[in-house]
Amino acid sequence: MAVEALSGVLSAGNIVFDILVRPVERIAWNTTTWVDSIERHMGGNGASTCYALGKLGVPVRLIGMVGRDAFGDELLARLASAGVDLGAVSRSRGPTATTVALVNSQGDRFLLHRFGASAEAFTEPVEFSPALREGLSHFHLANAFALPQLRRQAAEVLRRARAASLTTSVDTGWDAQGRWLEDVGPCLPHTDLLFANQDEACRLSGLEDPGAAARRLRQLGAASVVLKLGGGGCAVFTAEAELRVPAFEVQAVDTTGAGDCFVGAFLAALHRGRSYEEAARFANAVAALSIQHLGGTAGLRSYEETLAWMERARVRA
Repeated sequence: MAVEALSGVLSAGNIVFDILVRPVERIAWNTTTWVDSIERHMGGNGASTCYALGKLGVPVRLIGMVGRDAFGDELLARLASAGVDLGAVSRSRGPTATTVALVNSQGDRFLLHRFGASAEAFTEPVEFSPALREGLSHFHLANAFALPQLRRQAAEVLRRARAASLTTSVDTGWDAQGRWLEDVGPCLPHTDLLFANQDEACRLSGLEDPGAAARRLRQLGAASVVLKLGGGGCAVFTAEAELRVPAFEVQAVDTTGAGDCFVGAFLAALHRGRSYEEAARFANAVAALSIQHLGGTAGLRSYEETLAWMERARVRA
């Protein structure tokens, strides 16, 4: 099923407080490393995707959990500043999920993550009540691997979303437990649009070639697959066509959260009635703006400002 002109997005995902340290080229125990930047930012697949959607003018509601602490307060304030509806975000007695990201001079990352409140979220499958989905036509699942409770019920959540007449998308994320297709496989028949980077797609499919991996994931049930290829841009695989869209030529400072912003931008373009090819190019632009700044969402601009940037930006050969 093609996802077309969605009215708004309901998303389930994690909300994480990020501490970013740059540059760190190596870790040497019992020594001190001098760095240029230690900054606090908003992270988490759910939070970053929803922030991008809100920043780009899309009605969006987030389902998730943060702690009753200063980190949680700060994250919710930042999401609200982008217009994200937080009525379905709950507060935990535990601490807000936190990641420390060590970033090298090329923008590559080494992540240290504490689940915190994410471990308590989604103890029951999402009930897609009329109030929860009011004004929204699409459900996005942002990395069930990052939410221990949601991982085991992800397929049922997507099935319920479809039953509630919502189109669906899934961003796979990285599976630190190595279960991959064991948990995502049952989700695919209920997924209209699957997002994965090339490494994730290969792990999920068991194939070494990213294109073959995307085709295999479609055979397993995903209606369309979007491969995030980093500096190579992205590729879209549908029942009708396969297309490759090149990235923009920019200097990477930090790739943290760029994939989440890419997904938010792709859905935002569909909200504006764009084709998959146009959505892919727009998503590449938003990801390019993201990686030029420390912190996944720090470089994001409005929809109109992004279009203006695209007109003068250089596309990679």
